[in-house]
Amino acid sequence: MKAIQTNIQNLSNMLSWEDFEKVDMRVGTILEVKEFPKAKKPAYQLIIDFGSLGIKKSSAQITDYYTPESLIHQQVIAVVNFPPKQIANFISECLVLGLVQDNGSVILLQPQQKVDDGKRVW
Repeated sequence: MKAIQTNIQNLSNMLSWEDFEKVDMRVGTILEVKEFPKAKKPAYQLIIDFGSLGIKKSSAQITDYYTPESLIHQQVIAVVNFPPKQIANFISECLVLGLVQDNGSVILLQPQQKVDDGKRVW
């Protein structure tokens, strides 16, 4: 009975293909990283090149596994069509995606091989 309830709940949370197509996930290369001491939780300010989509800024809580130096020239995957969000004194223009560990640490989603900046994730 519990499995049936879980399956029904999962169906109610399902997206249509049209919903999924609205989420614009792209690959970009990190150009700059700065410490972000004004953020509520430890974070970096990232400047990311998305190729033909241009340069976007993001605040990312990825300080547990990454140093600013290790992030330069790394490719990441981000949602680029959210509205800008103010975080302290910084405007974040995209959401860098990662996997959240049980301890709250984030591991970035990244392509396994170098690809052109701006490529769409499907």
